[in-house]
Amino acid sequence: MKFESLVKPAVLTQPVYEPGKPIEEVARELGLKPDGIIKLASNENPFGPSPKALAAAQHALLHGELYPDGGCFALRQKLAAVRGLGADQFIVGNGSNEIIELLGHALLGPGDEVVMAAPAFVVYKLVTLVFGAKAIEIPLTHFRHDLKQLAAAITPRTKLVYVCSPNNPTGTANTEPDLLAFARALPDHVVGVFDEAYAEYDPAAPDLRPLIREGRKVVCLRTFSKIYGLAALRVGYGYATADIIALLNRMRQPFNVNAIAQAAAVAALDDTEFTAKCVRENRAGMAQLEQGFTARKLEWVPSVANFILVKVGDGARLFDALQRRGVIVRPMKSYGMPEWLRITVGTPAQNERLLAELDAVRSS
Repeated sequence: MKFESLVKPAVLTQPVYEPGKPIEEVARELGLKPDGIIKLASNENPFGPSPKALAAAQHALLHGELYPDGGCFALRQKLAAVRGLGADQFIVGNGSNEIIELLGHALLGPGDEVVMAAPAFVVYKLVTLVFGAKAIEIPLTHFRHDLKQLAAAITPRTKLVYVCSPNNPTGTANTEPDLLAFARALPDHVVGVFDEAYAEYDPAAPDLRPLIREGRKVVCLRTFSKIYGLAALRVGYGYATADIIALLNRMRQPFNVNAIAQAAAVAALDDTEFTAKCVRENRAGMAQLEQGFTARKLEWVPSVANFILVKVGDGARLFDALQRRGVIVRPMKSYGMPEWLRITVGTPAQNERLLAELDAVRSS
């Protein structure tokens, strides 16, 4: 008897998330030197981790024999002080992805519906499907979430509605007044989930904390993987009313966030000089890429995140050609955008090399 015959039928049709390949794997496959490869595919911070976070992580390793704090007490206290909410209004996860999964555990089953934009962060759909629920995908309008159409798609079967702002993969954002009005108009049986993974890069990032203080059924998600440069440690958080957080904690595994990640995240929140530098450099790098694409007569989507979409024609071909030259970007075919590439904003030197290699592969 094959193992496949024992699993739930939905497992056999479940889509699989395909992350960008790491530098080491690309080097092995293509016979390149790892130090000659630049990765601009996964929206990572090109300036590395916060120095304060790195020091805290190294110190935490000295006590690697001990289990981590299962309640992430110090990190939730720090988040409460920084964000101006109660410590009981935060849940910490193994990346914000885990909190998306916890929402599925708590709320979703066969017959339920989840409303989301398309394209948006693919994990919303993957988690929806794994719990047997139905993903209702609403096309973007001008590369941005169409909040009116998202609201119109809500039915009595809807349990969750996801809004990613700034949106991945487009980098576009909705305004604070629009998001607040959208959340306040949600039916009582729907939980609104607002993914703010790239909010620290957006100078006009909406403040959705009033919704929490009003007691709305909303969950907001943030991560330490982007501006804080801690993607390798997998730590993110959600904030909501204390009763929602308590219910999500019932689904959470013990010791879900390791001690090194917790220590680094606490220290990263104090390193405001580092994050301010990253914002400045990202804006400068974004302008560098925008000007480069414009000079090459390539269409691009204005972004407030740390990545940019650019229309190159045959996205799969250019992705492959760039990778063979040691530049890893993200093709958008799986997002229904085969003519586009998503490119992370790098250092000035990385951006310059990307543009030069793009010229080379487009002319070949």
